[in-house]
Amino acid sequence: MDDAFILSHVDHTLLSATASWEQIDKLCREAIEYKTASICVPPNYIKHIRGKYPDINLGTVIGFPLGYDTITVKAVAVQMAVEDGADELDMVINLADVKNANFDSIRVEISVLKQVAAAKVLKVIVETCYLTEEEKITLCKIVTEAGADYIKTSTGLGTAGATLADIELFKAHVGPDVKIKAAGGIRSREDMVAFLEAGCSRLGTSSAVKLLTGGKAGAY
Repeated sequence: MDDAFILSHVDHTLLSATASWEQIDKLCREAIEYKTASICVPPNYIKHIRGKYPDINLGTVIGFPLGYDTITVKAVAVQMAVEDGADELDMVINLADVKNANFDSIRVEISVLKQVAAAKVLKVIVETCYLTEEEKITLCKIVTEAGADYIKTSTGLGTAGATLADIELFKAHVGPDVKIKAAGGIRSREDMVAFLEAGCSRLGTSSAVKLLTGGKAGAY
């Protein structure tokens, strides 16, 4: 598995609360130079990025990182992100609904956001570190039924990130049209290879470009 193949599956990510435009701009240039699958950035940068880099595959986050915004708030956020130029949307589910076994509400939330996103890619972050195995399996089914494009392991800001065991669990329980994104704690080439070989279509990481270019990517 060569580096170019790995990078073509990476969502080059910067979601720090203090991310500056200089840092975001460097992220964009790295993504273009190294042909990553996309970038994933805070919503407030979408319009600026789209104006400067009209052809970049541009992702952002919804309800990030805790997921407890209401469905209405998340739907408006999706609509605004799409209008500003986002191509992909990584939404965090309402984890309180999971713990209250209110799975119908989660199904409705995902369905509504997918309807608003329309042809744009919707990735559903389930934050596996807070879930039981039974909850993970149930969410795999809900994500499939609600029509999302991806199920994603983690925000990267929870108590733990992606694990290969969770990828295997997802593969066994999501529908054939749902892809898998691993995120959180992916910090080596070996990690990236392992997750791709396990069946992930995307990797969410801030370190892949630097790791795979020997640090050259920072030389702007």
